Amino acid sequence: MIINQKFAKELAISLLEINAVILRPHTPFRWTSGWNSPIYCDNRLTLRHPELRTAIADHFTAFIRETYPDVDVIAGTSTAGIPHAAWIADRMNKPMAYVRSKPKQHGTTNQIEGGIQKGEKAVIVEDLISTGESAISVAKALEFIGVEVLGIVSIFNYGFALAHSRFEERGLSIHSLTNYDTLLEAGVKFGFVAQKDLELLTAWRKNPETWPKGF
Repeated sequence: MIINQKFAKELAISLLEINAVILRPHTPFRWTSGWNSPIYCDNRLTLRHPELRTAIADHFTAFIRETYPDVDVIAGTSTAGIPHAAWIADRMNKPMAYVRSKPKQHGTTNQIEGGIQKGEKAVIVEDLISTGESAISVAKALEFIGVEVLGIVSIFNYGFALAHSRFEERGLSIHSLTNYDTLLEAGVKFGFVAQKDLELLTAWRKNPETWPKGF
């Protein structure tokens, strides 16, 4: 679900303008999963733009305050979710933690850093939702130590049916600042996407495992 429709469109345009999102429908990228993809999203580039990263943090903060007023800890996903989680926690005067994809192999072998305790309530901050595996693994790690996950927020969401069903199965609430549909709409309107490529780009989201075969 989109947090704020107006900001979703503004953010989509900004991500295209700073090349945090690159669309290449005819020379696709290859993901580690083996999928061909017409889109590459690197939200780390938002860190270079103070006004944009501030707007992202402000919208996240306003949403969390209204939707999860009893949150105890803001938990960022490693690594791209960490700075955004830190800015939100600072605005809310809340503790902040971050969660690795797996425990480190040395020292205390921690997977969760920053100090989060059993019985506390957390909101997870993710930069990007694709298949949902990363965010779900973080939720599992927190739940394993007795933390209640109130919800997950992300900057961008591809909107895959697979991710939606995975989150639904675990009872996890997902809200994003912008998504793939909004990006395509803004991209066409402002000339980042050719109208003739819209059908091809839409088809990818429906069948990412086999795209562009059969199109």
